[in-house]
Amino acid sequence: MFSKELRQFGQHKITRPISETEAFAYCKRLTRSHYENFSVAGWLLPKRLRQSFHVVYAYCRWADDLSDEHDGSEESRTKSLESLQWWEQGLDDCFRQDRPIPNHPVYVALRKIIEQFQLPKQPFADLLIAFRRDQVQSRYAEFDELLDYCRYSANPVGRIVLYLVCETEPTPEQLSWSDSICTGLQLANFWQDVARDTEIGRCYIPRSVAERFGVDIEHLRDSSAFRKMIRYLVTDARSRLQAGSPLVDSVPKSVRVDIVLFIRGGLAVLDAIEKIGCNVLEQRPTVSRCTKLRLLFNAWRLSLN
Repeated sequence: MFSKELRQFGQHKITRPISETEAFAYCKRLTRSHYENFSVAGWLLPKRLRQSFHVVYAYCRWADDLSDEHDGSEESRTKSLESLQWWEQGLDDCFRQDRPIPNHPVYVALRKIIEQFQLPKQPFADLLIAFRRDQVQSRYAEFDELLDYCRYSANPVGRIVLYLVCETEPTPEQLSWSDSICTGLQLANFWQDVARDTEIGRCYIPRSVAERFGVDIEHLRDSSAFRKMIRYLVTDARSRLQAGSPLVDSVPKSVRVDIVLFIRGGLAVLDAIEKIGCNVLEQRPTVSRCTKLRLLFNAWRLSLN
């Protein structure tokens, strides 16, 4: 699917100027064409913010897909790194008022919301650090090393969101709570997808944690030791999501429900892991449609208060 986007909007592919109207429409279409556990621009989000969320999602989607456009070979990995360099150059130009807007729908739209919300460049650049790391690193020795990866792969998204939803610059406390939620969500996705990551030669389980539970990180198999380890990792992720919960009352009321939904969505993934006895190697835990609807209903009811 992304190959089609590359053919149309990849480097040196765009031959005509793109209007802001076209750019925002493209970001909206790209967002709605991808389905995650919980949509980044949910129907409970205030209408005034949906367009901006579509743009942020489109930026992240393109960066993520560019980093994934390789088959594991050195040649394709080099190509992905070159593509990410092209994407970062567009970001640099987007934040430079003395340079023309890059002729790409995502950057045409991004320049507009940068000006509207006074967005900082660093979170957008940090995401690219994580995507580059994915090209060269597939194992993590210590938990702190994994948390550092989350600092670049997940936390920047929350920080961008805070700049979109807060009426003033986010406080250090808000940023810390947001980081805790985003790291918790990232870890929940890692533990949900252990089997899928193993198939592509990647493992986010820190080697030090595996050794503590007597698990061979290079030859993962279901066992009581493996399940105890996953349960430990699930408990850790849950504590991070819960630790970030004070953020909810610190943001404008119009977006509190969305943050609650993100937290509860992450907790639901962790509950699903425990529901299958932490046997994530033989079965991918998923949040049922019924659970998703219940979360949405509860969030909607909360929005009425």
